[in-house]
Amino acid sequence: MAAEGPAGESPSRSKRADAQRNRETVLTAAAEVFVTSGVDAPIRQIAAQAGVGMATIYRHFPTRSDLVTAVYQHQIEACAEAGPNLLTIAASPLDALRQWIDLFVDFLVTKHGLADALQSDSDRFAALHAYFLDRLLPVCAQLLDAAVEAGDIRPGTQPYELMRGIGNLCIGRDNDPRYDPRRLISLLLQGLQRPQTS
Repeated sequence: MAAEGPAGESPSRSKRADAQRNRETVLTAAAEVFVTSGVDAPIRQIAAQAGVGMATIYRHFPTRSDLVTAVYQHQIEACAEAGPNLLTIAASPLDALRQWIDLFVDFLVTKHGLADALQSDSDRFAALHAYFLDRLLPVCAQLLDAAVEAGDIRPGTQPYELMRGIGNLCIGRDNDPRYDPRRLISLLLQGLQRPQTS
């Protein structure tokens, strides 16, 4: 029988937990580095940010494409999981929708450059785009439905239209420091709201 660790875990289970923590740490660090240095940033920079050796990164992600894909999926999952959580803690469904859109915009900014890096493998990129829609459209729909039911916004806004519109407003942010997409996204959300009756 295998010896148990201090917390009653077997050594193999403890190693798996450590490996999972390392993987999460690398993904978080890589996402931060990609924002500031792009997806072609040196692996040693990501390793330094994560506080791990380069061998740890290559053990989890043998190629840069593997790392880029995993970061993309990790960001999608974080955004997807945030929606239902925000509905339970936000002051109103409209506030939850606003906060989620803010996270979605952060995701789009983080994702900048990921699509270009994946263009060389169009099948993988197509699968990631489908995954993006499959995970995030239902979350956006849930938030919109809750805001409509609460009387905060008008009915009829399609989640795909809203996400596509927000994505289009984010284009060009990097090329023009005078352009702030969040201001226009705020105006877009104001336009969705029901007029307040006095």
